[in-house]
Amino acid sequence: MQNNTSDIVAKLWNLCHILRDDGITYNEYVTELTFLLFLKMMQETGHESRIPNGYRWAELARREGLDQLDYYRRLLLDLGDANKRSDPTVLAIFTDAQTRLRKPANLKALTAAIDRLDWFSAREEGLGNLYEGLLEKNAAEKKSGAGQYFTPRPLIDCMVRVTRPQPGEVIQDPAAGTGGFIVAVDHYIKERTDELFTLSAAGAHFQRHQAFRGAELVPDAHRLCLMNLMLHGIEGSVLCADTLSPDGERLGKADLILTNPPFGTKKGGGRPTRADFSVTADTSNKQLAFVEHIVRALNPGGRAAVVVPDNVLFEDNTGRRLRTWLMELCDLHTILRLPTGIFYAQGVKTNVLFFTRGTSDRANTETVWVYDLRANMPAFGKTRPLLASDFAGFEAAYGDDPYGKSPRTDEGERGRFRPFTRAQIQERGDNLDIAWLRDDAGDVEERLTEPEDIAAAIMAHLRNALEEIEAATEEIEPEVVEVVA
Repeated sequence: MQNNTSDIVAKLWNLCHILRDDGITYNEYVTELTFLLFLKMMQETGHESRIPNGYRWAELARREGLDQLDYYRRLLLDLGDANKRSDPTVLAIFTDAQTRLRKPANLKALTAAIDRLDWFSAREEGLGNLYEGLLEKNAAEKKSGAGQYFTPRPLIDCMVRVTRPQPGEVIQDPAAGTGGFIVAVDHYIKERTDELFTLSAAGAHFQRHQAFRGAELVPDAHRLCLMNLMLHGIEGSVLCADTLSPDGERLGKADLILTNPPFGTKKGGGRPTRADFSVTADTSNKQLAFVEHIVRALNPGGRAAVVVPDNVLFEDNTGRRLRTWLMELCDLHTILRLPTGIFYAQGVKTNVLFFTRGTSDRANTETVWVYDLRANMPAFGKTRPLLASDFAGFEAAYGDDPYGKSPRTDEGERGRFRPFTRAQIQERGDNLDIAWLRDDAGDVEERLTEPEDIAAAIMAHLRNALEEIEAATEEIEPEVVEVVA
């Protein structure tokens, strides 16, 4: 993020003090700002034609007092009314929108402060970058809880670089969050096509309107995602939907899937309701079910990179069935063991699985290469953020082939990168939680120094414990059978 953009993001974040003064919580900050920023950014980008006359920024900003607040409330209702609006993106952003603002003076302070920002510099550097910077700032604020929707950008960029998306490919994120993976892929492709100008007219249109598909379950996160994509010039289809329901089948097939699915169990212990699911149909474990979706959604020869917690690698029963099925249908060629502490919102250790959907019925996985980026790594947090350079060794070892077929070197018992044959994995009961390095650095969490990081780690462990208790309760409670006399 350039300096001017960083300055504007900081100023926008400081507006949260006004919002907090009106009783708005941390996790509502960016959603509240998004409604106002959408109107202002449409003015700044010359796209106000997407908004009907009488509902635009200038009309809102000129008003005062209770008249302004009442007008703003009506504006939100009308822009989200399907009977009055036809632009699907505008409608989706404002569906069920409402403001938590109660004091007219605070709304006036917000509109005046937004008007005073350096919009010339923001336009020069890209309004999409500005908005993405605001999302990143929100995710870094532990109190907001937004980290559950935000994958660290250095990790996203690493996954994009090694899978090498190409123009013309259909890219899917079935757990889109705020759209980080889609935006990163779009940036990667635009960098290599002179902002799409080297493509044919049809190819450029495909990239802007058809290349990206996704789903996000949480309505507020879906709003932020649509705003993020729109400001980056992406009009692809991201549904507000549950991928583990029949809606997930509407996403169709993809050539590349990049995603960080939600961790934990489905609320209320619910199971996936997908008719096409067979391996994970009986589990409430969301991450296992998402892996089944990804395998089924890939075209033959399609590739995927997916973030999963450790239990996907070692869990018995459904977990083991899923891993065996995955290695039969796909070439699971690489596992990246991620450092501890980069997903405090989930409070679990994580990995990235890289695999390719097979083109034949034979067993597709022959060798799994494991890169251990967890042992003897720094304690990541506020004082030591995750950086792109932390992935340089992995990317060099992975190689240039996005399908994991570049020549690779076994670094031995003291190195980070080692191969394991399908036979060796079978001897382990298809347990893929493979580690060989001794971690001399000790418990990472014991080396945290910032109170924010320590508090976030404690909260994460508490959430984890509650989820495990809920899952255990579901397993031991007898099924209630209603007896009809």
